[in-house]
Amino acid sequence: MEALRAIPGSARWRIASVQGLHRFYERRTGRVVSSWMTSLDREQAIRDNIQYVQDVVAALRSAHPSDTPLVYAGFSQGVAMAYRAALSAGHRCDGLLALAGDVPPELHDTPASAWPRVLLGCGRTDAWYTADKLRTDRDFFASRAIAVETALFDGGHEWHADFHEAAGRFLDGISAPS
Repeated sequence: MEALRAIPGSARWRIASVQGLHRFYERRTGRVVSSWMTSLDREQAIRDNIQYVQDVVAALRSAHPSDTPLVYAGFSQGVAMAYRAALSAGHRCDGLLALAGDVPPELHDTPASAWPRVLLGCGRTDAWYTADKLRTDRDFFASRAIAVETALFDGGHEWHADFHEAAGRFLDGISAPS
């Protein structure tokens, strides 16, 4: 939530953060953290996670007008889940903020018309989401004529101020609720 609230103009939006379903203890700190899945029973976990996000969005939509724009955001491992939710959770998606994570391969066959606008974010020194992975994703989007913008910044695997600025501009292009 903190990272989303740091996006310029985010105060005009209703923001919700859906926590990953799978909780565990962080080894170094003992803090409880979450992830979306492990490789164990991966396909079932993907279905469970999509249903979970679908239910959360449905609950939010029941409390607010259904024509409110919907934008998913993901960071690192959460990017794959944001892509999956945007394309499979059953709600019209108007945009996707994808920071430091790649497009899941099982989505490559999804028709271009199903994709929302996408903002890809990548730090020049990111050891996880590398320049090669960014290039692969950009090539995929270009090959399908899917609307994509890129925010490349001087930093690593992080929510960076330059990405926040790019995300603010990206969201300005989507009709925010009044």
